[in-house]
Amino acid sequence: MRIAAILLAAGTGSRYGTALPKQFVSLAGRAVIRHAAEALLPHVSLLLPVGDAAMLAEALDGLGAGVIRPAVPGGATRQNSVLAGLEALDRLPAAEKPDLVLVHDGARPFVPAAVTRRVIEALEKQDGAIPCVVVADTLKRNRDGLIAETVSREGLVRAQTPQGFHFPLLLSLHRAAAEAADATDDAALLERAGRAVALVQGDEDNIKLTYEEDLVRLERLVGPALMPRTGSGFDVHAFADDRKLILCGIEVPFERGLAGHSDADVGIHTLCDAIYGALAEGDIGRFFPPSENEWKDADSARFLVHAGERIRARGGMLVNADVTLICERPKIGPHSEPMRARLAELLQVDLHRISVKATTTERLGFTGRGEGIACLASVTVMVPELRS
Repeated sequence: MRIAAILLAAGTGSRYGTALPKQFVSLAGRAVIRHAAEALLPHVSLLLPVGDAAMLAEALDGLGAGVIRPAVPGGATRQNSVLAGLEALDRLPAAEKPDLVLVHDGARPFVPAAVTRRVIEALEKQDGAIPCVVVADTLKRNRDGLIAETVSREGLVRAQTPQGFHFPLLLSLHRAAAEAADATDDAALLERAGRAVALVQGDEDNIKLTYEEDLVRLERLVGPALMPRTGSGFDVHAFADDRKLILCGIEVPFERGLAGHSDADVGIHTLCDAIYGALAEGDIGRFFPPSENEWKDADSARFLVHAGERIRARGGMLVNADVTLICERPKIGPHSEPMRARLAELLQVDLHRISVKATTTERLGFTGRGEGIACLASVTVMVPELRS
């Protein structure tokens, strides 16, 4: 029996709360969807991702040679995306078309092998099979923030993926239902057609990444124990004529800029030092020495992107970053929110993890005399504990 898997990655993950779709968020140093693909590969002869081709190629690079096929674009709904994957499988030469197909959410990175095996084994007798776990909590119906009623949990289960089906049947049902496109999972199409769908034992660890707190639970499962580390940074730049003033990644209207080898973004330089310090990897000069012409007038955004990549490469995550700019002028308050947004974008984290604020030295010292800008930054990261 040839078994194929459709790996869904076309969703935007609006409930997760970051610009980066949740299936591409870093989990233990690798994209969530890469973990999902690795879990499926031992069970299938062909794996077809559905979603953004460039992002999927990067996330799955070097994985499953000859098994993972080029991605196909997704649709406006989950059902549309599954149909796109099924149609792509149907276009394969007859000898390569699957007998069975698994459909799996790319945001479920931790699928125990036993769960997938149970789904496949159930297809020997049934048209479809899905993993599930029994609902243990008392259920209440919410109406305007008040309990409307208690709902019986008798016989209720929570559906998971991968869901398995006989390929020709699922393709025909999806084609027939293409106009409606309202099914929240594939088993629903078999239910409507009166086909039998087996329920097999799922796993509580088969978590779907939906909200940010889910990532913490998944980190405990997939990666080693994460330890908190803090880092601090401090930097100073003097004012200079005939330069733009770049602070925390944005241009701030002012009559002078800052002196430095790069664009002299004192906010980003300080934040980079804090991140490198938390990782015990030195300072910004180690990676971007001012003695090298390559970094002359460089956009400091590149430095912060690198610092964020170092966190992910270590299998870690940024918990928060706090930046304090110290100057008499310009006024930072009107620009703090765009600064936060830009730093969050460069670090690929949610906005609430970034703080930008300002203070003065009450006209004391070089900042008080208006000779330049200083900056303090502190960060907390969670990274796997290093052992010698």
